[in-house]
Parts: sequence; C-alpha cells; structure tokens
Amino acid sequence: MHRNVRHGRIGWVRPGRVVSDDERGLLIFVAREAPVAHEVTEAGLGMRAMPFAEWITSSYRLELGRWTGPALLKFLPVGAAHSVWWFSDEAGRFSHWYVNLEEPGVRWDDGDVAGVDIVDQDLDVVVRPDRSWRWKDEEEFVERLAFPDHYWVTDERAVRAEGERVIARAEAGEFPFDGTWCDFAAPPDWGPPDALPAGWNRPPAR
Repeated sequence: MHRNVRHGRIGWVRPGRVVSDDERGLLIFVAREAPVAHEVTEAGLGMRAMPFAEWITSSYRLELGRWTGPALLKFLPVGAAHSVWWFSDEAGRFSHWYVNLEEPGVRWDDGDVAGVDIVDQDLDVVVRPDRSWRWKDEEEFVERLAFPDHYWVTDERAVRAEGERVIARAEAGEFPFDGTWCDFAAPPDWGPPDALPAGWNRPPAR
C-alpha cells in the first residue's frame, strides 16, 4: 500500500506490486483501474475542489474508487524526500517522469498487508523525455503555505531545494533519469486487484 498521510489522517491509498526492493529503493507498479481510496469531505468533494481555507474547516471520510490514470511505476529511493514516477501514454509507451516531493517513506508490515506511508508535499516536477522540466502544482503549494497552523508542509525552502537537487540529476541524465525502466512492461497477469485488501486503512505509521 502506497499511502499519503496528512496530520495523522490518510489522504490517499494506492496498491502496488513490488517490482524490486534493494539498496537503491523500492519500485512498485500500479495497474490501471487499481482500487484506491482518497479523502473527501462529507459532501464527497476532494481537496482540489475548493479553496484550502474551506478544506481545513471540513469534516472528512475516505471514499473508495479506481485509479483513473495510466499504469505507472513509482520509485521511492532509500531515505529520499521524493519519489519518481514513470507515466505512459495510451499505447503503453513511456511518456514522462513525475517527481513527487514528499517526506521520506515509513514502512510497515502487518503480515498479510504491508506498505509505505509518506507525506506528500504537493509541489511536484514534471520531467519530459528530453530532460526539460517544469514545476507542477506550485499555485496550490503557495496557497496552502499561507495556513501554517493547518498545512503539513513546514519548510518551504527544504521542499524546493529537494526539487532543485532532483532537477539537476534529471538535466544531467543521471539515474533514475538515464532510461532505466522506461521500457518496463508489466506481465499480462499484473492486472488490478478486485479490491483493497483488509488492513489497507490501518493507522498511519508516521
């Protein structure tokens, strides 16, 4: 279970198959139409559907759904304050890298179900195959920083500095922006599970 945690609450959950787990980090595969959960207000609205000032005064629940994006790989480098995702197009060909800035993951293992909990720091970087890049969700990041008593990001400079470090590696074509896993093809039987497994919503590990 790849889970985002906000102030001790689960923000979203995505199940993935472990592709590799070694000294470099954890690589997981999320299938198209995978069962997911995400936090919404009692009215069923997500955080992006309203101003942050309204979101922080709402009550919340977790809503089940399906991953509507393409199948993708997610790589969580050991101890790093980011993960790197490989997106593909409708034909399954590599499209771009997505750098998700986040607090280093905390793993948990309950036997029948295991996972890693992160704190998504909202600001992201999109890296194209030619290694050109752009910041993503910067307006949301800045909007939420104006509410320090409620926002889970406490150090804007640290988040931006991490992004800049990863951008430098991307521009230089260093791992994992060197073509590694860009031709990954999941086995045919790696389709989405029918439902999230029991224990997916266990208390956050962080």
